[in-house]
Amino acid sequence: MMETWAAITVGAVALALALLLPIFVRPLLAKAGVLDVPNARSSHTAPTIRGMGITTAVALPAAVLVAVFLPQSGNTRQGALTLVVILGVVLAASAIGWIEDIRGLSVKIRAGMQLAVGGLATAAVAILDPGEQQLWLIPIGAIAVAAYVNVANFMDGINGISGTHGLLVGGFYAYAGYVAGHGWMVYVGIAIAMAFGGFLPWNLSRNKVFLGDVGSYLLGASIAVTAMCAFLAGVPPEYIFSPVLIYLVDTFVTFLRRLLAGERWYAAHRQHVYQRLTIVGLSHVQATAVVCGATIVVSVLGIVAAEGGSVTQVVATAVGFAVVLAYLRTPTLFQSYFRRRAEKA
Repeated sequence: MMETWAAITVGAVALALALLLPIFVRPLLAKAGVLDVPNARSSHTAPTIRGMGITTAVALPAAVLVAVFLPQSGNTRQGALTLVVILGVVLAASAIGWIEDIRGLSVKIRAGMQLAVGGLATAAVAILDPGEQQLWLIPIGAIAVAAYVNVANFMDGINGISGTHGLLVGGFYAYAGYVAGHGWMVYVGIAIAMAFGGFLPWNLSRNKVFLGDVGSYLLGASIAVTAMCAFLAGVPPEYIFSPVLIYLVDTFVTFLRRLLAGERWYAAHRQHVYQRLTIVGLSHVQATAVVCGATIVVSVLGIVAAEGGSVTQVVATAVGFAVVLAYLRTPTLFQSYFRRRAEKA
């Protein structure tokens, strides 16, 4: 019961700050001219206030900081130290994103800083492990954290998509923490879910605002470092990877397609599945719903695979693979549907 109330406290802190801080921060960003000017990658047509992720970058760390002093499952000291590592990562990633929003950073400097944050976080968690010190995982952890920070940044292109991604992944990670008996993962999952859920009303309102790099970097880093800590703590991989699978596949397939076409992979574009959905006629909310629907189905199938027997695992994995393929085909399917409807009209 104590941990239930502790989890509610973490969620309440994250949600309250995420909902209320924009009231004070939005006018400041508008006055400072922190705007997102449309480019070749943008799905919006008018300059829009960005950088509102700075409020999420306060809400999420504040909730994690509260969680540090709350009861943990299992080894209390190790759980609290894991939360401290996660807190440091989300603050560092947010700082990098804020600098990118305000002044800009070269690709090399930005990548180097992201890799450094991921490497230091992996090293800290590996050293904290009272068992095997898996220091060989440091470069892998560095690449994984940096990669997902950029995945979240690439996928942050339409209204609602980042907020709902944080809400869903955070929720599924909280469940995974509960099942695995890791209180720290429950807290972080809830903090991510509520912080980004609290951003959604602002992002979807009439006077829209964007997360900016500070928010997308925070989203990617918070999910990546939680996943990395969970993996090192022995949480089944199905719980860890299924909630982020759609984002990973969308980004990887788009990258591969552009690479094979001889295009500059780092140049702005609108070739992600979610972007193509808006091009063929879906609204931002509808395209976001497609991404979220696929994420929910694949995540649930991941849970089924983790908790079922061998036959169940095979079936759930096969169905999950089919869902991913179907998601990649959705722009073509919707385009055909709209064409048929136009021909009948």
